Amino acid sequence: MTGLAEKLGAALGPSLPDPLRGDVDFSSASNGVAAAVLVGITERSVPGVILTVRHDDLRTHAGQIAFPGGRIDAGESPSRAAVREAWEELDLDPAVPEVVAELDPYRTITGFDVTPVLAVIPPDLPLVPHDREVADWFEAPLAFLLDPANHYRQTVVVEGRTRHYYEINWQDRRIWGATAAMIVNLSRRLAWN
Repeated sequence: MTGLAEKLGAALGPSLPDPLRGDVDFSSASNGVAAAVLVGITERSVPGVILTVRHDDLRTHAGQIAFPGGRIDAGESPSRAAVREAWEELDLDPAVPEVVAELDPYRTITGFDVTPVLAVIPPDLPLVPHDREVADWFEAPLAFLLDPANHYRQTVVVEGRTRHYYEINWQDRRIWGATAAMIVNLSRRLAWN
């Protein structure tokens, strides 16, 4: 393992006793669609996190900021799916990510059981957004994203039901919903120095 991968692996505590899991009962039998996302951390002196901006005209999660990811194919592990999706969405060579761990799953309100896959990647890769899914990508500082002072708990009423979500604002980027919740879960699990 590389230096950052070792550091992340050593800092990663056990699974959270009560991770954020969306506004859905996660204790019942899983009926969600299995999915995985790649939490790609760049190996540099000030590590960053690779995030994508989805196209505005997509059927689901249009215009949102997300980790590269998607459905897990039959016979595929979450790690393999996350790496494959990052290749499909950003042209990230599947041999490049150094997987550190599969993190606590998160169930979205849209019916996906998402496993975040923590991985280290080299900095300054020539990533290319997939023209039909990804409008853009960017790298946000890991320390900023993990800092609880930047995690804002929000409330909204949807169809008469109160829902809670997290929001993280970095520069002009609004990271919210499932992506922000997975970042909050990661921040709670890492003993980041």
